[in-house]
Amino acid sequence: MIRKYILPVLAAVGVGLGVLMVVMGSKKVPPAQPVDQPSQSPWKTFVSGAGIVESNTENISIGTHIAGIVAKIYVDKGTKVKAGDPLFLIDDRSTRAQLAVAQAAVEVAKAQHANAKNQLDFAENLTDKRALSVQEITNRRYNEKSAYANLEQAQAEVNSIQTTLELLTVRAPVDGNILQLKIRLGEYAQTGVLNQPLILLGNINPMNIRIDIDENDAWRVRANAPAIAYVRGNRSISTSLKFVRFEPYVIPKTNLTGQSTERVDTRVLQVIYSIEANNLPIYVGQLMDIYIQAPGHDERITK
Repeated sequence: MIRKYILPVLAAVGVGLGVLMVVMGSKKVPPAQPVDQPSQSPWKTFVSGAGIVESNTENISIGTHIAGIVAKIYVDKGTKVKAGDPLFLIDDRSTRAQLAVAQAAVEVAKAQHANAKNQLDFAENLTDKRALSVQEITNRRYNEKSAYANLEQAQAEVNSIQTTLELLTVRAPVDGNILQLKIRLGEYAQTGVLNQPLILLGNINPMNIRIDIDENDAWRVRANAPAIAYVRGNRSISTSLKFVRFEPYVIPKTNLTGQSTERVDTRVLQVIYSIEANNLPIYVGQLMDIYIQAPGHDERITK
């Protein structure tokens, strides 16, 4: 008899558990509260976009004219530099040895030219012109010119090596700050366009912010319209922006924010603003939320 009721009881228990799970699963899960409330535009009609902080010189990827082993590094991350200040040195021992040889060759060429010139002066200043033949005087003139040409060539070789020696010291092209330092002593520094620049340099006083405006909203943006930037994660930190320029070429969108609703199959107008407050915790490469006061979609532009 017991076996007769086991299966129905188990079935009933299973049905009950199933109903219980359905009931528990149908309960609404309260949405997770954001860590910080999102920023909001202070204007009724506006254009918004993501902006990335950059230096006002744009971020400069420093390269080297000549590949080689890094022998000295004169700067560190965050170092302020002036235009012309040395950044790093490519091993120059071989070039300095070549320079010493070339300078010695110049001295030899100077001596040979001096001797040839003395020989020519002696021949041209003879009182008795019959003492030397016309051919001999012509030869001495040729020897002097040839010696002078050799001297010029030797000096040009010295100048060329000195130029190479100067290029082995990579210098700052503008005033700015070292934003990234990706070289180490003893590493081989390559020339050309690199995936990771040897040094990233830029002037951050003041910092700029580059905003991507969807091409559908580009017509609404005015050059001197008020604009404001909010720090992500703390909407109480904001700064007003000063218009700098429009980038005249509309480009495919490349700076992504990671939002699920973000469009990637679009082109964007890049607008550059200057960040007026430099005492805020803002860093180059940081994304910010930007709002620009703009007319509504129903407004028509009249000439």
